[in-house]
Amino acid sequence: MYEPKSQSTVFIGSSRIKFDLDLPTWEKVTGDHSVMLAMVGTSPRLLLKNLADDDSFKGKLILDVTEPLFYSRNTHRTDKSAEEGIEFYKKGTPSQRASAYIGFGMESIFVFLQEEAFSLNTLLNEIPLPARKGVFQFPNFPKQFEEVTFQRQSFMTPMFVADTSLQKWQADNWTKLGALDTTPAIKGDTLQMIFEELKTAIDKIKSRGGEVMFVRTPSSGGYLKTENKVFPKNEYWDRMLAYTDTPGIHFTDDPAIDHFTCPEWSHLTPKDAVTYTENLIRILEEKGWTFPKKSAAP
Repeated sequence: MYEPKSQSTVFIGSSRIKFDLDLPTWEKVTGDHSVMLAMVGTSPRLLLKNLADDDSFKGKLILDVTEPLFYSRNTHRTDKSAEEGIEFYKKGTPSQRASAYIGFGMESIFVFLQEEAFSLNTLLNEIPLPARKGVFQFPNFPKQFEEVTFQRQSFMTPMFVADTSLQKWQADNWTKLGALDTTPAIKGDTLQMIFEELKTAIDKIKSRGGEVMFVRTPSSGGYLKTENKVFPKNEYWDRMLAYTDTPGIHFTDDPAIDHFTCPEWSHLTPKDAVTYTENLIRILEEKGWTFPKKSAAP
């Protein structure tokens, strides 16, 4: 994260950038070290502030925007993982860090059951229970939906990509979590406060020589229809770029990346992630970003 900006790029955001940015392709094409700090179900605004307040960070930063999380009213939920991650980074003990590195080594050799997917408590939670009044039941995601690499890149399994019933299952989960919710988004003074918060943080990074780029990764189906209705591009994306004086790459603005279909409405398949990443690099270079390797395609 503290490498010179000519050698690395930090990514923050939610799950879309974790799925859609293919890290091996990024590093092969650019020669640039990728640092994936995005967190599932989390607004990146706290992470942006943390990087802005860190005088040691002077690098390239790509900030992915998923509007329902980025502009969420429920900041207790959307900030929770970021708060925990920042706290662990600052206060993690030497033994915890050593344990992580030992775990990486062992996991590269031995096969382990994934605790979050196959622990007894997780399996018990998958028992279908009737809905109870006033009790929110977080939906169970298909185990085939997401796997994660050591570099924190998420990807769909081949089984998920091939099975439309699994894709529908996950799309239904997004619906339960609000993908089709057309409740009006934050506006007025609250929205302006967020723009000011973003500008303050970004200006700090720029003042140290860093570079910042917003990206809006693809979505489709019911999710995109809702996002377009609740967060009109001209009122949120365009105003955010103008107010913060920061460039951005919206997937609808380039024909090479505006046509993807997300199987469950919200994330790219591994194959499409490679294509998206190749074109994202090209667009970044067209906007003046430079990388150790000059080639814009493999």
